[in-house]
Amino acid sequence: MPAMTTAESRGYQQICGRDGAMMVIAADQRGGMRKIMAAQPSEEAAITEAMLGETKADIATHLASAAGCILLDPVCAVPGIVDGKVLARDTALLIGLDASGFDVTAEGYQLSRLVPGVDARRVRALGGTGGKIMVYLRADRPEANTANVEILRRCIEDFAREDLLLVVEFLTYRLPDESREDYQAAFPGLIEEGTRICVELGSKVLKLPYPGSAEACARVTALCGDIPWAVLSAGVDHETFLGQVETAMANGASGVIAGRALWKDCISLDRDVTRLRLTSVAVPRLRQIQEIVARHRGAATRAA
Repeated sequence: MPAMTTAESRGYQQICGRDGAMMVIAADQRGGMRKIMAAQPSEEAAITEAMLGETKADIATHLASAAGCILLDPVCAVPGIVDGKVLARDTALLIGLDASGFDVTAEGYQLSRLVPGVDARRVRALGGTGGKIMVYLRADRPEANTANVEILRRCIEDFAREDLLLVVEFLTYRLPDESREDYQAAFPGLIEEGTRICVELGSKVLKLPYPGSAEACARVTALCGDIPWAVLSAGVDHETFLGQVETAMANGASGVIAGRALWKDCISLDRDVTRLRLTSVAVPRLRQIQEIVARHRGAATRAA
């Protein structure tokens, strides 16, 4: 397993809190954010990239400043949030390389997309502390992953050449002919084997779906070895996510990269409402997550 370079380690330190655990606000969504903000399909279509950029600016100002790092996209958010000095000087910035949505093959395999023209050098030029790449993996179907693994391999190599931190994320998915019950039964194994693929490709920091149980989290941690992994929220409700964070941290996770579980019921087309709810609802939720993370980090430090 490749160790982080000095520059990567410094970038990793900056996306972590004072306790050394990752605490990142994910706000790189575009399509999903439009659906949350719009009451009707006609409203969704009317939400421009500029409007999304304003919402992301509010998330950066009123929520991410309390976390220490934000994950943003290079389509709606940056460079505007950086150039406009919206982002606090001590808030780290991860920039997502993945485009919104995906393509689907005849077999139902999901093919990842990248934002054109955004590579490690561009991430640095946009003021990023590091980058984030997300690919879709169906670990039990090698033929489903060929194109996505190649995307991941190229990105990892590109960021290594530039000596810039890269957070690697993967999501898995249900196949068209697969029942919900069969998929749920397969899910922990898909996360574990997807993790193995990412580790073998040279990932140095991982952002992973909650694997499903304490035992599955422990197996993921064993697969990662010294590679830190953060649990993502996947849009579950806040109380559910608190339980997932508790279990993940107790079984070796190194922090949290959370988005919709924090802000999905806080953002709207009315920016005054958004700002109020980010402050009064999302920040208290964040504090609850931080308390869980800090408690487990403290316990791990004492045990060491």
